[in-house]
Amino acid sequence: MSTTLTYAILGDIHSNLEALQAVLADAKAQGANRYACVGDIVGYNANPGECLEIVRGLKCVIVRGNHDHYCSMDEALNGFHPMAADAVDWTRKQLSAEQRLFLSNLPYVAPVETFTMVHSTLDMPGNWGYVFEALEAEASFAYQRSAVCFFGHTHVPLAFEKFDAVRGGLYSKIRIQLGRKYFVNVGSVGQPRDGDPRAAYVLFDLMRNAIELRRVAYDIPAVQEKIKLAGLPARMAARLAVGR
Repeated sequence: MSTTLTYAILGDIHSNLEALQAVLADAKAQGANRYACVGDIVGYNANPGECLEIVRGLKCVIVRGNHDHYCSMDEALNGFHPMAADAVDWTRKQLSAEQRLFLSNLPYVAPVETFTMVHSTLDMPGNWGYVFEALEAEASFAYQRSAVCFFGHTHVPLAFEKFDAVRGGLYSKIRIQLGRKYFVNVGSVGQPRDGDPRAAYVLFDLMRNAIELRRVAYDIPAVQEKIKLAGLPARMAARLAVGR
């Protein structure tokens, strides 16, 4: 029997099958034996159905991302960047009615073991706000009941700690300390935007109270070719190589 309890926390997979497969292989090699997902399984890239079925097969807790939401609904895409709107419209056509129903029933916020998950913010999770700075993280801390909350949405792995004040920035490893709260972005599996094109995810060892950001190389040209063949916007392929 395993003596560890290590979660692989995935987020912003965005239909990138090659990145997801590479991350899951790395997570297994690192000893992960549980999984969780902070949302946006679909959108942008060319394998939405395949990625969704793989994540469902992990039998893990998943929270709803904005692309999961809009790809499962027929709502108008007012306010969406035209490129993102094109991807949502294309993705809607690729998903089955059952898959769209599954996505539409995902919760905005969910507890997992001793931590919490949300896609965007805890104060207004359905408004899809972005958290890049300590002041923006402060609003979520007011609603955070667990020591650790994982989120996504920005595709940039940042961590915020609240003790006497809120501080935050880039991270690689975090040791959870008693009496403090942590609001941690797990980065993006399928479309990183921090200048590092490798897929990102987090390992959370509950026995050691340790968080580690992992980066994994994957076959970017293969994903770019799929985007091209699907007729999706060319910029979505180009950005993968530069992580922006």
